Amino acid sequence: MSQPLANPFPGRRSRASTRSRFALFALAALIGSLLAVTPLAETASAAGPLVSQGKPASASGVEGTGTPASAVNDGNTGTRWASAHGVDPSWVQIDLGSTHAIDQVTLNWEAAYARSYQVQTATSPTGPWTTLHSTTTGDGGLDTLAVSGTGRYVRVNGTVRATPYGYSLWEFQVFGTLSGGGGTPTGQQIVGPGNKCVDVAGDNTAGNGGIVQLWDCQGTAATDQYWAWNGQTLRTLGRCLDVSGGSTANGAQVQLWECNGSGAQNWAQEAGGSLRNPASGRCLDSPNGSTANGARLQIWDCNGSPAQVFRIGSDGGGGGTCTNQPTVPNLGPNTHVFDSTMSSATIQTKLDEVFEAQKDTLRHQFHGRRDAVLFKPGTYNNYVNLGFNTSVQGLAQNPDGVRLNGAVTVDAFNASDQGNATQNFWRSVENLQINTNGGRNRWGVSQAAPMRRVHVMGGLDLFPASYGWSSGGYLSDVRVDGGVESASQQQWYTKDSNLGSWSGSNWNMVFSGTAGAPATNFSTAPSGVHHTNVGATPTSRDVPYMYMDGAGQYRLFLPNLRTNAHGASWNIGSPTPGTSVSFNSVFVARPSDSAATINARLADGCHLVFTPGVYNLTETIRVNRANTVVLGMGYATLIPQNGVTAIQVGDVDGVRIKGMFIDAGTTNSNSLLTVGTPAGVGTSRAANPVTIQDVYFRIGGSIAGKATNSLVVNSSNTIVDHIWAWRADHGNSGTWGWTINTADTGVVVNGNNVLATGLFVEHYQKYEVIWNGQGGRIIFFQNEKPYDPPNQAAYMNGPRQGWASIKVADHVTSFLAQGLGAYTFFNVDPSINVWSAFEAPNNPNVRFQNMAIVSLGGVGNMSHVINGTGPGVNSTTHNAYMLQYP
Repeated sequence: MSQPLANPFPGRRSRASTRSRFALFALAALIGSLLAVTPLAETASAAGPLVSQGKPASASGVEGTGTPASAVNDGNTGTRWASAHGVDPSWVQIDLGSTHAIDQVTLNWEAAYARSYQVQTATSPTGPWTTLHSTTTGDGGLDTLAVSGTGRYVRVNGTVRATPYGYSLWEFQVFGTLSGGGGTPTGQQIVGPGNKCVDVAGDNTAGNGGIVQLWDCQGTAATDQYWAWNGQTLRTLGRCLDVSGGSTANGAQVQLWECNGSGAQNWAQEAGGSLRNPASGRCLDSPNGSTANGARLQIWDCNGSPAQVFRIGSDGGGGGTCTNQPTVPNLGPNTHVFDSTMSSATIQTKLDEVFEAQKDTLRHQFHGRRDAVLFKPGTYNNYVNLGFNTSVQGLAQNPDGVRLNGAVTVDAFNASDQGNATQNFWRSVENLQINTNGGRNRWGVSQAAPMRRVHVMGGLDLFPASYGWSSGGYLSDVRVDGGVESASQQQWYTKDSNLGSWSGSNWNMVFSGTAGAPATNFSTAPSGVHHTNVGATPTSRDVPYMYMDGAGQYRLFLPNLRTNAHGASWNIGSPTPGTSVSFNSVFVARPSDSAATINARLADGCHLVFTPGVYNLTETIRVNRANTVVLGMGYATLIPQNGVTAIQVGDVDGVRIKGMFIDAGTTNSNSLLTVGTPAGVGTSRAANPVTIQDVYFRIGGSIAGKATNSLVVNSSNTIVDHIWAWRADHGNSGTWGWTINTADTGVVVNGNNVLATGLFVEHYQKYEVIWNGQGGRIIFFQNEKPYDPPNQAAYMNGPRQGWASIKVADHVTSFLAQGLGAYTFFNVDPSINVWSAFEAPNNPNVRFQNMAIVSLGGVGNMSHVINGTGPGVNSTTHNAYMLQYP
């Protein structure tokens, strides 16, 4: 991790040290039987369904941050898009996500309306444009326009203003159907998981043009599940579902295949109407050979356990319900559960065995062992020391329900470290009380080592016993009765906590929602204080966690969302507000479980817990149900194989992913974790956001991993709370190097109003963070540039030297980042320079506050802090600071 500077504590040592998209398969015979079903609901309208609401919108310009393009189709008549003042022509356009047959457009003009305008469509965002409606006598108000045409992009192009101002629309609505069919669902609907439906559009599957589609039950087609019927072929996005030979008799096959004829997944029909996929052992079935109301079409494990269930008509909420999971689950051999009736000696023996197996930086940092240590409610007299890939957690609902009379530390005292803690990665403590017996607990960690939901009775030291360096960490939802001393910590983030006091400052100490934290005092002097206190955390939701109830049953607890959070979410003797969920609806995965099995349980409505271990994924884990919890224990590690994405979250609300370790596979993945899809970028999820918490990405170090991007966030309002995205700068032989563990970017944010609290991103080869969404915010950012570019020519962004740590896209008009650190250590070629640590539009509403840049030991250079302004660092000037931009 970070290279230490000169030791600030005289006489104490310091040392530099490196560190199947899911598809519903429908037989022609089954589709035919669907047609005979009596419709459940009639629909009649001159226009097709509304297809534009919440879709991505863009404009030629905006009046200001309060009138963005996204307001034109957000369904709120109290918000509006306004063009730049007095500019002709000006336009606003909506990306429908796929080509639609458009039959109506509604324009709700604000006072600044268009005298002359056109409604136009195109298949490309840049045209050419086809005009569906044109007028030179616009009179404002509400225009309901009957039109006829097709296109994916629909725009209003204003050419003559009716007022001296710009153009302004409260709402811009487009109605129509997917080109070639689709539209409002008829009675032939099958409601399935995640409130999705399958519809035989137009009640017709015969001949070209009829379709079968998977859609949101409000009528919005999901384009990645759009199957157009063509003879005996159902086609979607370059892949086909085919009844081979035009037959569905026994022995025939239904197959998902590349449309050039290369079969991908074959489903062979068996007696009784089932279709069996011999590769996955899963089946498509119409139970009892019937598709009448109440029967089901389902993709299922052939042993009879349903995986994805679709029912004809409404099933009261959409999809299967996870049941009958054990409430006292088997948590695997690497989970160690202690009871207060056990002797302290017995417990200590196991704790010491786990620690000794994982404490050594040289031998154990990149091995495959994973451990979780759980304490049932009660009091214990033990000393817990944590090595790599180990988590310790109390199983009471409140932290004070588990008392450890002793300490929880990370004191390896490895000779190879010489007292340095800059590689104390991948270990955590959560949901317990540490009674220091009047002393101080020591937690000298670096990245990916959070302390959450902990009550420290005494003081807390964030540095190693040797007073050597440690390189940045994270506290959240913590109560410390005494004082916190950061000492040799280089940077730190504390969130939503209660501290007796805080002492210490080096480069970048940041606080939000923390009682007892120091006030902002950010000096531009290298030896000055560098504290950033942003006040309340604007939006916060503490992590989901497992606990044991009074009957000895396991449960999941889901804390409530908080706004303007300040202090811990729990009070002594009073639990965190939230919802408790029985493990009856939680699937507990083991490393032997395949991705197909895990996806089947997710589709059935289960929450998901990964027990400690390494999971090699041959397909993507798909989280497509709202409010699903995915929880990792003991640094459970996912390794995607064959270039797949490890986890894909759909366009749904409230998903919570916590405690996952994603290790890139040796075949390049485009992303390791993707939240939402581009089609869902414009949908507000403020009332129930997705949360990504304590999720760690590693490219190289253990294996020669490759990933273009680590985390891609498309869902708006997502909370990214404590991640470490790390392209390895050291590790096992042959697993790291400029052309070995390749990775462009750590985090890409496309969604709007995304909040990142505790963002650690290091060593990527291009922009480390790319922020494309509006209204984004970062509270605490820590970054090191890659150590290993071979020369300046290999590390150029066009004509500019080096790549910025954060790139805010040129079109962004609102953004705020507070408490930032970016560091260089170009040890292969110390002459390499970075033009600016940060790049952003020059806009008064795109703001950066309290920035630190450092040349570690003077090895490497940065010319400026941001956009070619601010001081630089080099071999003589090692530290530089800037208060704000612009």
